[in-house]
Amino acid sequence: MFEVLPQLAPDPILGLSASFREDTNPAKIDLGVGVYKDEQGNTPIMTSVAKAQQILLERETSKTYITPQGHQGYIDGMLKLLLGENSKVMLADRVAAVQAPGGCGALRILSELLARCGDNLKVWVSDPTWANHIPLIGSAGLQIETYPYFDKAAAGINFDAMMETLKQTGKDDIVLLHGCCHNPTGADLTNAQWDEVLKLAQEKGFLPFIDVAYLGFGDGLEEDAYGIRLLAENLPEVIIAASCSKNFGLYRERTGLAAIVTNDSATRKIAQGQIQSVARGIYSMPPSWGGALVDIILSDTALKDEWTTEVNEMRNRMSDLRTMLVNKLAENGAQKDFSFLNTQKGMFSFLCITPEQVREVRAKHSVYFVDSSRVNVAGINQQNVDALAKALVSVL
Repeated sequence: MFEVLPQLAPDPILGLSASFREDTNPAKIDLGVGVYKDEQGNTPIMTSVAKAQQILLERETSKTYITPQGHQGYIDGMLKLLLGENSKVMLADRVAAVQAPGGCGALRILSELLARCGDNLKVWVSDPTWANHIPLIGSAGLQIETYPYFDKAAAGINFDAMMETLKQTGKDDIVLLHGCCHNPTGADLTNAQWDEVLKLAQEKGFLPFIDVAYLGFGDGLEEDAYGIRLLAENLPEVIIAASCSKNFGLYRERTGLAAIVTNDSATRKIAQGQIQSVARGIYSMPPSWGGALVDIILSDTALKDEWTTEVNEMRNRMSDLRTMLVNKLAENGAQKDFSFLNTQKGMFSFLCITPEQVREVRAKHSVYFVDSSRVNVAGINQQNVDALAKALVSVL
């Protein structure tokens, strides 16, 4: 039966990781896969998470299934984190939500739910966007359209072109927006630009689909939630896919949240049943461990404060790494001005170099990142930044 299946090309990011592992150069540098790394190149368990694990080990008494929607404490804690402690939509009982297997699971659940709402629905995604957005959403049967977002030549957001394109949308269209720390570019909308997006959504009636995978890595946990809260508080409907992989370091625990802000509480009840039905048809029950850990952290004042401090430290370190790289590039004679990197936020940055230059720096210097020129800033450290800067300057 399987003889009829065609050979597929390797996933560009996972394939890059395989090439990195096979490279025998002891000075090789990995800036590809999006995981946070410390100065030693490790992805550690956060101290707050380690403490929560000890609590959970003592507290957990069974391995039976959790409820289909997931840990309610986790859901409530995440919604408060995303929408605010005194969110009007939560107080009005307008939010349906389920714990999902990671941010990818949340994206797919919401996409499958949208597919139940009508035929040939369009989802507009930014150009560029995270590569996996397209298969996750498209495989649910939704049409993919793109809107301009990042201008490589200007090394910044082309907001005017973005808004002109989104003026073409209608009330049955969905617009995917990155809540903060845009992947792959690191270029985020300003608060004023979020305000303009809100006005356009009110005018055109499109449904915002917000993917937030890096809350706290941009300007801060509260600051990064501006766009999410603005749209949720001022529109009748918004959907949100959230991930705890990055800001809680729970990559392998696959801990996410799929949330739907509805027009009223009666619709919320319908949406809650529908989203649980979608989940039942895909994976049946959510995994427990990661959600339970986040529940413990967010419901304990001391642990939440410790976790917040750790998120702040990671954010500040990545900001410092950007500055360090910009300075090293200048010191090594780069003719290109890379100061735009300091305006980018989160785990990723766009170097705005050509695919040919990316492949050359990989072949000649064993520096690995994807052809779009997206680099994982957290892969930079004091030990490799000089070699990285020299390698980049050599191919400019």
